[in-house]
Amino acid sequence: MDFSLTDQQRLIRDTVRQFMDTEVRPLVKELEREERFPLELMRKLGEMGCCGMLTPEEWGGAGLDTVSYVLMLEEVSRVYTAMSTALGVTNSAVAAPLVQFGSEAQKEKYLSRLASGEILGSFCLTEAAAGSDAAGIQATARRVGESYRLNGAKTWVTNGSVAGVYLVFAKTDPPAGGKGITAFLVEPAFSGFKIGRHEDKMGQRSSPSVEILLNDCEVPVSRRLGEEGQGLKIALSALDGGRIGIAAQAVGLAQGALDESIKYAKQRCAFGQAISEFQAVQWMIADMQTELAAARNLTYYAAWLKDSGKPIGAAASKAKLYASEMANRVAYHAVQIHGSLGYSRETDVERMYRDARVITIYEGTSEVQRMVISRELLE
Repeated sequence: MDFSLTDQQRLIRDTVRQFMDTEVRPLVKELEREERFPLELMRKLGEMGCCGMLTPEEWGGAGLDTVSYVLMLEEVSRVYTAMSTALGVTNSAVAAPLVQFGSEAQKEKYLSRLASGEILGSFCLTEAAAGSDAAGIQATARRVGESYRLNGAKTWVTNGSVAGVYLVFAKTDPPAGGKGITAFLVEPAFSGFKIGRHEDKMGQRSSPSVEILLNDCEVPVSRRLGEEGQGLKIALSALDGGRIGIAAQAVGLAQGALDESIKYAKQRCAFGQAISEFQAVQWMIADMQTELAAARNLTYYAAWLKDSGKPIGAAASKAKLYASEMANRVAYHAVQIHGSLGYSRETDVERMYRDARVITIYEGTSEVQRMVISRELLE
């Protein structure tokens, strides 16, 4: 199978790489220290087409393939993972479901604004007592005339304090369990919508994760995405595609950690020679590169399947599982190669080490990915 990049794909990769190296990299430490979301930089990426890569051109997007999307996320993550998280949610968790399930009016209202970076999207599924068990959510939606009243609380909402539209899942028929979940497009100006506490996180500290409180939040019927009871299907389809993006994020982070390790190993001297001359360091770098190449191939394969219209469930889970765990191992070795300096907030690898940890958790934990993979094999 040929994974050679097209001229257009190379141009996308190189353009995003240049932007991240010249405009974002000099600001990363400041953004991290201040826990400030880089909204203006995100809008610039939107102007470059990065916020609507998978959205058809007729709705203001770039209309590109999944491999191109993966390349973009890799390059962003190589420099600053927090920005790739915001991009991934907007592209795959909000815009993609809108393209697949939205009405013409809904697409007209939101897609071009999402694609341009004018607004960002948020995906509101997780609750305090419902993470991996998506069918266990407790938020409810009751229809009253031409609107719904939503009640409940969502947690760990990425982009939650900066989004312009929230894809919220609530039960319109609680006794039906997962079959009673419905999806809604909610705006922060809607009555009864409130942003709650911000999570004080280990990593990705400039990517806001917040609590969303719904207290009789009034949502017009016209903002229901799909039909009543279709919400879980919409959520799971978004997560399937999103897992490819998370795998790409992990690959990008690991590439950044490897780049920093190689550069440092050549510069740092001990016992009269560069530490890159020591077999112990050479073997760590060799293992890092080998695992990274394996994860990249799994990710590109899943992206190719998606572009080919083939089922992606298990392939996306394999890519997400291996790449996310690989990123943690690579970041660990990067810190080890840097020694005590790698434990300092002055280095990029210290941040990468913290940023990598959550990648095995969101968009489905490693344990959930193993369930998906084994279920396909055993059935």
